[in-house]
Amino acid sequence: MFYGLSEIIKNLLPKRLFYRGLLIVAVPIVVLQVTITLVFFDSLWIKTNKGMTKSLVSEIVTIIDIYNNESEYNKKIVTDLYNKNFSFSVRFLENEKLPDIKVERWFSPMDRTLRKELKPKINQYWFNTIAYKEVVDLRIKFRDGVLQIFFPKERIQASSFRIFALWITLPAILMITIAIIFLKNQTRPITKLAEASERFGRGEDIEEFRASGALEIRKAGLEFDKMRKRILRHLNQRSEMLSGISHDLRTPLTRIKLQLAMIKDKDLSKRLSEDVDEMEKMLNEYLQFASTDAKDKTETFDLSELVKNINNKYENPNIINDFDSQIYFNGRKNLIQRCINNLIDNSLKYGKKIVVKIKKQNSNIIISIDDDGPGIPKSEYQNIIKPFYKIDKSRSDSKSSVGLGLAISSDIAKSHGGDINFEKSKLGGLQVKISLPV
Repeated sequence: MFYGLSEIIKNLLPKRLFYRGLLIVAVPIVVLQVTITLVFFDSLWIKTNKGMTKSLVSEIVTIIDIYNNESEYNKKIVTDLYNKNFSFSVRFLENEKLPDIKVERWFSPMDRTLRKELKPKINQYWFNTIAYKEVVDLRIKFRDGVLQIFFPKERIQASSFRIFALWITLPAILMITIAIIFLKNQTRPITKLAEASERFGRGEDIEEFRASGALEIRKAGLEFDKMRKRILRHLNQRSEMLSGISHDLRTPLTRIKLQLAMIKDKDLSKRLSEDVDEMEKMLNEYLQFASTDAKDKTETFDLSELVKNINNKYENPNIINDFDSQIYFNGRKNLIQRCINNLIDNSLKYGKKIVVKIKKQNSNIIISIDDDGPGIPKSEYQNIIKPFYKIDKSRSDSKSSVGLGLAISSDIAKSHGGDINFEKSKLGGLQVKISLPV
């Protein structure tokens, strides 16, 4: 039960830190102001209004008694005194009836209090508190006519309520505004840190990251910058080391080639030469990938135009484009081109017909490449992206492949914050699906 309730509350709460912080600051202020208002409204305003209204009704009953018992001369004297001292306006309307239209406001405290005080002392009455801005129109059934009394609203309504409402509202608005400005300044460094982490995770170049904000946030920013520099240093050292090893291996490979040329057994020489060529191809492919990764910069480009140009270079009518133009992506253009090239090359090796699709789906761009080749067993989907991995002997005999194409493509997709997945194609072969975040 409590778990379900906590889940409901969790879903109702805002997800962003700024709004959660604002909720923590604003809710106590609003609750405090509402509590103070209710206490004031109940203990002061309503009780004060009730006393004022009760006094006013007593004066009205006195006027009715005077009209019942005194002469016309005395009536005029008393009503003039009431008008002078209490701002009353009293007149008797002969042969008049009380209005049939009900204009009492049931939600108005002033109307409720007046009605509550009039009901036990006067049988038939009618009043209107909204027809005039400053006065209340009260009509009482008296003999064969109506006794009409106009009196100021301030006689039954405390004038301090508007001032109180103003002073209780303005500080709350001012405090919440200050809280919003303060929270914006506090959450901005966290947002910048999150954006920098996301960009670094995609492999984008980040200039010197400047930590700011509170001490804890500043410390997190400094630690992130140290971690970023350590990772970059580690990656550069690894790339330089592997590049150096690759270059150093070229010399013995060249010597082996020369020695193979001197072997009299041509069949043996040919087989060994093919192995050496394959090793050299691996080295060249890795060096090319390493140099491209180092030099490529992030930019915004038309992804659909890039794919169209790639497919046009093959001059193959069996490669079909199925996508709309003007799909822009922010990433490293040369790496994306290399990724798609590798996948299309792989499809052309084992299939004849290829369909390339691009579409936007939620916050991702999906690139799918379908072929009509023999396909790949589902159990091998996770293995084919491993470097130098080949599924079977028949494919390993293809000397045009060294087993790096899909591994490089997967690495490029993941370096942009995306992923690469494999499914069975509707054409009967393999479907390679690249998802890239917008």
